[in-house]
Amino acid sequence: MTPPPARPRIDLGVVEALDGSFQPTVQLKYVDADDVYLTWRWEHAPDDPRVVYFERARVAGVLAELAAALPTPLPGETIEAALTRSLGTGPLVDPEREADLLGRLAAALIPAELARELDALLERGIRPRLRVQPSPSTGQVPWEALRVDERERLLEHLDVATLPPATVRHSPERRISPWAPAGPVVAALDPRVPGSAARAQLGSVLGRVGEDSPLREMVARLGGRLRPAGAPEEAFRRAGLTRDVLEPLLADAARFLYVGHVTTAEHGLDARLHLGCGAETTGRAAPLGGHRPLTAADLVLGHRPDDPRPWRMPNRVALVACESGGEVRFAEPTGLVAAALHAGAEYVVSTRWTLPTDAGVRRFAPGAAADTSVIAPAVVAVDAAGDAPDPVVALGDWQRRQLGLWRETGAVAHAPFTWAAFTTTHG
Repeated sequence: MTPPPARPRIDLGVVEALDGSFQPTVQLKYVDADDVYLTWRWEHAPDDPRVVYFERARVAGVLAELAAALPTPLPGETIEAALTRSLGTGPLVDPEREADLLGRLAAALIPAELARELDALLERGIRPRLRVQPSPSTGQVPWEALRVDERERLLEHLDVATLPPATVRHSPERRISPWAPAGPVVAALDPRVPGSAARAQLGSVLGRVGEDSPLREMVARLGGRLRPAGAPEEAFRRAGLTRDVLEPLLADAARFLYVGHVTTAEHGLDARLHLGCGAETTGRAAPLGGHRPLTAADLVLGHRPDDPRPWRMPNRVALVACESGGEVRFAEPTGLVAAALHAGAEYVVSTRWTLPTDAGVRRFAPGAAADTSVIAPAVVAVDAAGDAPDPVVALGDWQRRQLGLWRETGAVAHAPFTWAAFTTTHG
């Protein structure tokens, strides 16, 4: 058996000479074996990597605690039971218990050697960027929210993004779509799934969107950029928003904002978006009643058997749905995020775990009020980040504001089961 690597000597030379003329970026890659391995390297010094390992027994317990705190159903658990467990009595709705859990996660997964390098930059007023490629066992860790001292979190000191696998970033077929700041925005906002009533499993995720909703204001601000075109009130719960409607729109768009349902399967390429596609639509997934889901494989390989053209995605994509970035929990992380990147996206916002709806929060979280809203503010923030010069920084700014309100109020509307679920994959 090959012995584990020795822990690296703490040598700060890789960061000591930096003068702040550029933002230093460090890539972290976690790998599951018998133990958990971490290699990291600074992008300005690619030939000077570091490697450490964490004994599985040291990290398994706190990772299991995280899984038990999240609203994602555990094996054999119903969604109702998962929401009762997570929102009813879990640590993510209690500021003290949440801070304790996130502090122990940081202690388990961030080595002292890396912490010293980061501190050496922060002490000189230089804000680094972390790009994290998680392993399957660490795929649900909210890196931005990790508590790194008595009070502060990683996102207060660093800009944090998810790093896609090198096989995706450097695929010879990949061609990143150009960014057009004033370009069209394709919005699939709670699309109506054929055969699913509003309260069914694939029913509405937004509920009724009233005239005073910030979601209406968001769509109104898009104005003539909105695709499919229409009045703000027509943008929600559209019927007939199919793959054949979206595909040509996305090829000429600057952004894609999807708010709806995502389901995962036994392998990443079968991860599915649920649009307005009837069973007669062509694609690689079997129909579910009167509906055929759109899979990651459809995006990568094309959904028409007689004309298998890969899709083109815009520069910026956001998938606001349950566990839309859950592919990182597979040994081969080739789901919807990887498919969007392969098809031309540079930035993809996704979620790490099941995202409770407003109706779910009001029903299962004891501290929720009748007007508690978590999804609409998140969608508005994600949409705004998509138009920002740096989407990673913009999403992090919103998460920091939510963290501040969570500390100040402890209100479930600002609990990290919503804001810490989001991550931006950049590659």
